[in-house]
Amino acid sequence: MKLNLDFHPRLFSTMKNYSRSTAVADSMAGIIVGIVALPLAIAFAIASGVSPEKGIITAIVAGLIISVFGGSKVQIGGPTGAFIVIVYGIIQKFGLEGLALATLMAGVFLIVLGLLRLGTIIKYIPYPIIVGFTSGIALTIFTTQVKDLFGLTVENVPADFVGKWGAYFQNFGSIDMWSTVIGVVSIIVIFVTPFFSKKIPGSLIAIILMTVAALLLKNYMGVTSVETIGDRFTITASMPEPTMPLLSWEGVRMLLPSAFTIAILGAIESLLSAAVADGVISDRHNSNTELIAQGFANIASPLFGGIPATGAIARTMTNINNGGRTPVAGIVHAIVLLLIYVFLMPLAQYIPMACLAGVLVVVSYNMSGWRAFSALMKNPKSDVLVLFVTFLLTVIFDLTIAIEVGMVIACLLFMRRMAETTDVKVIMDEIDPNSESDVQLHSDEHLVIPAGVEVYEINGPYFFGAGNRFEDVAENMRSEKPKVRVIRMRKVPFVDSTGIYNLTNMCLRSQKKGIQVVLSGVNPKVHAALHKAGFYKLIGEHNICPNINVALQRAEALTAGAK
Repeated sequence: MKLNLDFHPRLFSTMKNYSRSTAVADSMAGIIVGIVALPLAIAFAIASGVSPEKGIITAIVAGLIISVFGGSKVQIGGPTGAFIVIVYGIIQKFGLEGLALATLMAGVFLIVLGLLRLGTIIKYIPYPIIVGFTSGIALTIFTTQVKDLFGLTVENVPADFVGKWGAYFQNFGSIDMWSTVIGVVSIIVIFVTPFFSKKIPGSLIAIILMTVAALLLKNYMGVTSVETIGDRFTITASMPEPTMPLLSWEGVRMLLPSAFTIAILGAIESLLSAAVADGVISDRHNSNTELIAQGFANIASPLFGGIPATGAIARTMTNINNGGRTPVAGIVHAIVLLLIYVFLMPLAQYIPMACLAGVLVVVSYNMSGWRAFSALMKNPKSDVLVLFVTFLLTVIFDLTIAIEVGMVIACLLFMRRMAETTDVKVIMDEIDPNSESDVQLHSDEHLVIPAGVEVYEINGPYFFGAGNRFEDVAENMRSEKPKVRVIRMRKVPFVDSTGIYNLTNMCLRSQKKGIQVVLSGVNPKVHAALHKAGFYKLIGEHNICPNINVALQRAEALTAGAK
């Protein structure tokens, strides 16, 4: 069997009509996005529990691969805030080797999703789950930054949410005022910058200003309490040699849930980013190609010591707003980051940790989606339940559990809703041809239901609890036991294995009571499913009728004792 790949990188198609003006626009956009990505890559890496250069390496390697092989014209890839929680948790449990293996496995999962053409299915993950875990991640990111934002002296910060806040309150007396000022001013600078400049990112301005301020405080005022990146990490400025993580069955087994979470989270965020970009540039991305590119990126990133990557909405929008219209802009962004990494990375050691905490506080606020969260509170109770369960599990436990439980609850609620859409009604005495689409009459004469015959109609998909609902309706009938039970299925669009099982049990129970079952108006799709399941042997093919006229004629013949 030949595998029909849905892999069509947009870079190659956009090169056919590439012009000099487009090249200039892409180059300028790529330079700006590279500058924007720098502070975010450093901040995301540190918040994830790795050294700052690993964030930039991720943005370089993964960003380049996503732009070259991706299914979107303008997608910018790299580390994002959504991965902070899951990456930090993996490092705490399994170390950097475990993170590398989990990221590589996630890359394989993403490629498989793309090859199986599941890019469109990812889009159908319930919205309350997306909002729930995104808001939960935002709150968790904010929680992880409280220590650095206020310069608290906490020896061992607990890994869990409740434990962190307990430690913060116990040690809040150790707050450092200079760190707090730097952190708060950083937040203010980031928020007010858009009012003065749309091109230069507020996070970069905040980092430059606060780094200079910290150096002045240290050299001229003797303030040494403001911790910097160099106080916590050793900065390197050379690309590492590619190294394959240690593969073992035990490691694969233990990291499988985490890898799956990284893959699903990366797929959701990248496709969401691509969809948002489509709406702005009036384009349509290839979701399966995008997933395959994301898979390549997440396989390559850990080989160079990087962390998980995906499409970044903020950087993608920055690319669009600055004129980027082809993947070349993303490639330029990766080259700019590489140049900064090689020539300017040692300067990162002077950046105050409180400033990076301020950057991430703004990131967490933008991620929180509090408006969407508030709007969902007005939705049906089932959606609110999924929203809160996913949110609380993300915050209190971890993202893996939150997504798994949220999906299970959402599926169960969906099943209940679908089951509720199927209703069973009883038709008494006669049928009005003017209101029925499958009655074969040439006059206004009503179709009379013969004595000893009951007619039921199933409206909706026949699955889940439909069979039980039919029995409940039948048992509540106060008439004498019928000889024939006609079941109209003209409004049943499909039947699944559960529906066939329920229908079979219903027919068997009816036959035990001496009641013959006749089906009416079975559409070709349902007819084929029943035939394949061997349903004809149970009631006979002659008892499956094309419309209600034939069904009632058959029922009348059966009540009269005809064979």
